[in-house]
Amino acid sequence: MNDWPEGFSGDNRGSRYGRGSSSAQPESARVMRQVRRGPAAPPGQGAYGGVPQQPSYVDGGYAEPPSGFDSGYNTGQVYGSPGGRGPGGPGGGGYDPRPAPNWRRRIKLTAITLVTVLVVTSVATYFWADSKLNRDVDLSKVIDRPEAGEGTNYLIVGSDSRAGMSAEEKKKLHTGSAEGKRTDSMMILHTGGNGPTLISLPRDSNVTIPSYKGSDSGKLYPATGRQTKLNAAYAEDGPELLVRTVEANTGLHIDHYVEIGFGGFANIVDAVGGVEMDIPQDIKDTKSGADLKKGRQTLDGEQALAFVRTRYALKGSDLDRTKNQQKFLSALANQVATPSTILNPFKLYPTMGAGLDSLVVDKDMGLFDLASMFWAMKGVSGGEGKSMNMPISGSAPNGNLQWDTAKVKTLVSQLKNDETVTVSGN
Repeated sequence: MNDWPEGFSGDNRGSRYGRGSSSAQPESARVMRQVRRGPAAPPGQGAYGGVPQQPSYVDGGYAEPPSGFDSGYNTGQVYGSPGGRGPGGPGGGGYDPRPAPNWRRRIKLTAITLVTVLVVTSVATYFWADSKLNRDVDLSKVIDRPEAGEGTNYLIVGSDSRAGMSAEEKKKLHTGSAEGKRTDSMMILHTGGNGPTLISLPRDSNVTIPSYKGSDSGKLYPATGRQTKLNAAYAEDGPELLVRTVEANTGLHIDHYVEIGFGGFANIVDAVGGVEMDIPQDIKDTKSGADLKKGRQTLDGEQALAFVRTRYALKGSDLDRTKNQQKFLSALANQVATPSTILNPFKLYPTMGAGLDSLVVDKDMGLFDLASMFWAMKGVSGGEGKSMNMPISGSAPNGNLQWDTAKVKTLVSQLKNDETVTVSGN
């Protein structure tokens, strides 16, 4: 009995493949694309490139793949994942874990980057600051100079220059509108191995104008023995004659010259955020604009300028004023040199800009010389040095302040030899 449906019995299959044909040769392989006649194609070279090679139907039977070929079938393998364990290889279920960060290498690269940035910034800052220095004073024009001694001597001058100031600023700072420039304060700062010494030269000091060469004309002016106030030398022929006069009357070689005007002084004080001072007494002076109460307080630029210019409200007049100037400049240098200023670019660069724009120095003055000067002045305020007035013996016949010749000679000798100063001033 035949249980097959009609048309599917073994007797009625006919000769067609796929309908129960018993023929030994199958129909065309078009319905089974992976089946090929003849030898199997090498892996990767068949019609489907990288698809694993399947057994081929050859000559009535299935031929096994070439020896050593792993088709990847029947093992659960996913293409590209060895061992059939999915992405990531051994362990399965995920990607390979990221390698641990190399902290030593990261720290090294960070350190190199920081050092590079610091070096580049420092070099750029140096050239920026150096370009802003006004090197307008030529000390090579000074004639008959004394020999240089040990240490370094700076002549620091505060002038009443109003250059660059508006009418409103002149009114606010009580500077007036006088033309030209005059010296409002003069100091010698000596730096060496025995600590800094700051010596004020009263503007009314009686001096002899020596022979000199005109800074602009080059003309030689012979000495006539003319005696006058020290600040008159500056008014007559500027910084070069002032240096020549100081050297001729003291015998001390001046290495560097530094000058600052009214406006620049006030700008530096404001840029640094004010300077704390202990005012020794109530001061009210309509000429300088000072109106200060006794005690510790922070002075802004306007108040500071009024304080260092005041003389008529002080008992000792010019001598007391020079003492106030020393105290303030030392305090200002100390404020500039604090970490809160140096390490804060938002305060450091405005302070440097205000100071360098307003300073006038000699042609040989460098930034390191300027830094050394400020550091020495900071030392004076910190008790590491000494501040004094030039020793005065009384008044000259013309009413000017007369220096004590013997004390001045000892003082200059000690400075030349970089010895500890034992001379006291007024």
